[in-house]
Amino acid sequence: MKHILLTFLFLICAFVTQGQNKSPFENVIITSQKKKTQVFTNEKGELQVNVAPKDVGRFKAAKLVRYSDLGARGDGKADDIDVIAATHAFANLHGLLVKADNGATYYIGGKERTAVIQTDTDFGTAAFIIDDTEVQNRNVAVFTVSSALKPFKPEMIPSLKRNQKKIDVPLPSPCLITVTNANVKQYIRFGLNQNNGSSQTDIFVVDKNGNVDMNAPIIWDFDQITDITALPIDETPLKITGGRFTTIANKAESKYTYYNRNLAIRRSNVLVEGLEHYIKGEEDHGAPYGGFINIGECAYVTVKNTILTGHRTYSTIGAAGKPVSMGSYDLSVNRALNVSFVNCSQTNDINDNTYWGILGSNFCKNLLYDHCILSRFDAHQGVANATIRNSTLGHMGINAIGSGVLLVENSTIRGRSVVNLRPDYGSTWQGELIIRNCVFVPAGGKSISASLISGSYSGQHDFGYTCYMPEKITIENLRIDDSQHPENYQGPAIFANFNPQMTDNSYQEKFPYVKTKEVIIKNITAVSGKALRISDNPFMFRDVKVNTGQ
Repeated sequence: MKHILLTFLFLICAFVTQGQNKSPFENVIITSQKKKTQVFTNEKGELQVNVAPKDVGRFKAAKLVRYSDLGARGDGKADDIDVIAATHAFANLHGLLVKADNGATYYIGGKERTAVIQTDTDFGTAAFIIDDTEVQNRNVAVFTVSSALKPFKPEMIPSLKRNQKKIDVPLPSPCLITVTNANVKQYIRFGLNQNNGSSQTDIFVVDKNGNVDMNAPIIWDFDQITDITALPIDETPLKITGGRFTTIANKAESKYTYYNRNLAIRRSNVLVEGLEHYIKGEEDHGAPYGGFINIGECAYVTVKNTILTGHRTYSTIGAAGKPVSMGSYDLSVNRALNVSFVNCSQTNDINDNTYWGILGSNFCKNLLYDHCILSRFDAHQGVANATIRNSTLGHMGINAIGSGVLLVENSTIRGRSVVNLRPDYGSTWQGELIIRNCVFVPAGGKSISASLISGSYSGQHDFGYTCYMPEKITIENLRIDDSQHPENYQGPAIFANFNPQMTDNSYQEKFPYVKTKEVIIKNITAVSGKALRISDNPFMFRDVKVNTGQ
């Protein structure tokens, strides 16, 4: 595959240098003529880069090209986005490393222009100012990491089963498969941000023979498939390193018009390391952000040694016609598998609730926090398998619904519970929850009654799926710092009161909640000295078997 791709690139390069041609990867025209290297907008309004033949040879010999080589000013004043985009287009064509100039400051205004990254990129010690005060198109990324491999539509599969091990579709190489059944709605949201749900969807990796990677299994039964897409997975890792990015925040009205002026990762097998993102200019209002690092439609992505910034919390009127706080993210992960955040932190206080939780995710599998200090982990429309280890979580804690194994270990949790099963999606986790070797500081030390697992479920709303509590919960070596408890505190509870109306058998659920079968506890200590109990609602959890581990 690598040999074929290199041959393909060579043929394209040979063709393009003979005249004027549009880059096969993005909307940039690349020429090579006997005149100076320059980037300009032609008479048709298209971005064009001419690289003199002697410079082509020089860049190829060095195996890299710098932004300044194509004319970037890097003075923090002149808008360099056209040159940045042109540099990446040229590098993509010739398979070259892109390097920012150390010490440069690149200003990026609100022009509708995306730099497409398909080769290793070293932002180094350069600074980038992304000015969102006047943006032509808030949906257009500043940088998109993409693959030269194109998605395609394989022959339709009639149906799928949960945990199916193989699909009968011939493929040229390992692929990321996305399937949809538009005739079934799931994640029918409840509450102030209520909606009519999303089409049933799943995303998984298969090899060229159609064998499913069972570490990220198919999680739904599909009686019918209305759409299927296959995206070949790049075998060669792509690295993006360094860079100090500062977003000058938008001043738009506070409503759900998300800004996606970001680094969008749409390629598999990517490492982002050493990046820093800061935010300036937030006022008492503004439109929310969809994540400066926005990962989607890909697999095997690691964000490492990276510094991020939480966005200020704004409010608007939700779908139910009442005020709601808007989610605004610096990290966003959607339809992605095997995504890891390692040694990541944020510039603002993780316990300051004037800033929204830093991560939002949907339709993911195998998410990891390792050695992170961040305000929140969150899985909205489901995650299959998630691990938080060696980390500290701030005021918004761990919020999730999904399936598989949710593992929290060697971590400090400062949210209102150790794990909050999101009520707006049915407080559902179909699988196992493990909490091991952790410290829980309820609400960051505020005076509240501590519950380890929180959520809410009335049994009267159809979420589009059966809702489960974790079938098995294991809690080992947990220290609960509940020293600041209220006067009437009865001690920490395993479960919050998920349904205050369910106090006897007269309460009927239209959509029954599948309760936890077993809780295993071992070495749980509370600073208050009070014993761990089941819940403020013992009736609801009367059939849960609680075992003290030996």
